[in-house]
Amino acid sequence: MKITDIIRFAVRASVGYPTRTLLMLLAMAIGVGSVVVLSTLGDGARNYVISQFSSLGTNLLIVLPGRSETVGGPPPLLGITPRDLTLEDATALLRSSYIRYVAPITLGAAPVSRAGLEREVTILGSTPHLFQVRQLEMAGGRFLPEGDASRASAVCVLGYKIKQELFGSTPALGETVRIGDWRFRVIGILAKKGQSIGMDMGDIVIIPVASAQALFNSASLFRIMIEAVDRDAIARAKDTVVKIIRARHDGEDDVTVISQDAVLATFDRIFTTLTLTVTGIGAISIAVAGILIMNVMLIAVSQRRAEVGLLKAIGARNGQIIALFLAESAILSILGAALGLLVAAAGTWGIERAFPEFPLTMPLWSLVAGVVVSLVTGLVFGVLPAMRAARLDPVLSLSRR
Repeated sequence: MKITDIIRFAVRASVGYPTRTLLMLLAMAIGVGSVVVLSTLGDGARNYVISQFSSLGTNLLIVLPGRSETVGGPPPLLGITPRDLTLEDATALLRSSYIRYVAPITLGAAPVSRAGLEREVTILGSTPHLFQVRQLEMAGGRFLPEGDASRASAVCVLGYKIKQELFGSTPALGETVRIGDWRFRVIGILAKKGQSIGMDMGDIVIIPVASAQALFNSASLFRIMIEAVDRDAIARAKDTVVKIIRARHDGEDDVTVISQDAVLATFDRIFTTLTLTVTGIGAISIAVAGILIMNVMLIAVSQRRAEVGLLKAIGARNGQIIALFLAESAILSILGAALGLLVAAAGTWGIERAFPEFPLTMPLWSLVAGVVVSLVTGLVFGVLPAMRAARLDPVLSLSRR
């Protein structure tokens, strides 16, 4: 019996029972489609988080107040900080040859008003270096002016959303807005950048760090963002930051310095594990589809006893009978996998339309894995029906007993 004969026999057997074939194809398509969609979502979540951190800039270090180790008590908290981060600490870091830019950050919220319009807005105080560190773009005007970071000045840069809400289509450059009890002159408008790690860059107002400290009556910094001179200098820059802060804080290691690469690597591991986990959950549905194929094929063996008996009566060997039934299972699995890929493509398309900001690309490995797993599942669960068909007695089968 030739391979073409086996394939032709399997195809005709599948077409001869359309309801049974449709059920098996549907079960396998749902299994494969769920595997591909779940793996796509997991991979998309990983890419989304990586892109969000990448939008912060490159070669970044972030200095946080508080030791990296935890102390007891629910929940675990950062170690007690003997001294807050100050503007002088940030300025001292510029002495390092491994550091290109230092952007101290003070963060708070205050009412911003103009011509009877007012709303609560996130206020970010920093220096001109924030423009390079965060890779910002200007829609108009200029960013914070160069000068002594410890001197407060009444100028501000508006996010594009705030500009639209307060000024509409009228020009904002050179106009004044009130932030809390202070009046600030608008010198620049940020270009649309979208969200970055939960912060909408269109919905903030940036002012000089000294002005923010005066506005919020606080000399401490929220954090310090640093850009190393290049990727190879990140580790040395991190060591330098720790040494400088330790020297300024009376020998205390009371800050945590995290690198962008370390954060990205951590998230990459988390989301890779998550993707594999949800893919494994989806693979369970393929196993369920395999069980359905096995049960339906067992029933088919009972329905096709005369057919099997005739094949054996004209000389078909047990191995050929097994090959016929396994070929039928394999064809159904491959067709089901192909249908599942179409279902996955349609599902991914729908998710992309519902959440356009979420990057979705079906990973190649999930496509290959879905097809291979479905084929293997079909063959594995097709073995028992095939062996049962091979053990049938031709005489009893032809007499339908």
